[in-house]
Amino acid sequence: MEIKLLRAGIEDAGELHAMQIESFRELLDKYQDFDTSPGCEPVEKVEFRLRQDFTYFYFICLGARKVGAIRIVDRKENGVNKRISPIFILPEFRGQGIAQKAIRMCEELHGSEGWELDTILQEPKNCYLYEKMGYRRAGGEKVINDKLTLVFYEK
Repeated sequence: MEIKLLRAGIEDAGELHAMQIESFRELLDKYQDFDTSPGCEPVEKVEFRLRQDFTYFYFICLGARKVGAIRIVDRKENGVNKRISPIFILPEFRGQGIAQKAIRMCEELHGSEGWELDTILQEPKNCYLYEKMGYRRAGGEKVINDKLTLVFYEK
């Protein structure tokens, strides 16, 4: 089935927020990172991001169904990396290559070089996905709590 990106607007904040909460629930339960997890952000944070002129939030669609979303921070400045933060796929649609395809589509839209992101060190599937797509560890780690450490990637 065809994967496409659909640009989200401020009117989509509630829907994006609900999908984000559902998508990050398992990780929030596992790591208890209540200060940093997108799984416990208020809808106002999603609204704030949607109002930023350098934020591009896209629904990830499988056919006509919205199955996730990706936010690209693109300041369109030379020497400033674009950032993926966050990307999420609803649990029932994971493992189908949807996130990989969505990232590639965003790289086509926003340029193939000069990217950064972070992910959870303790989630090897996430690290593998980004490394398979050409992202390399950028050095440094940020310990969030005794269960969770963020690692940083660049491409």
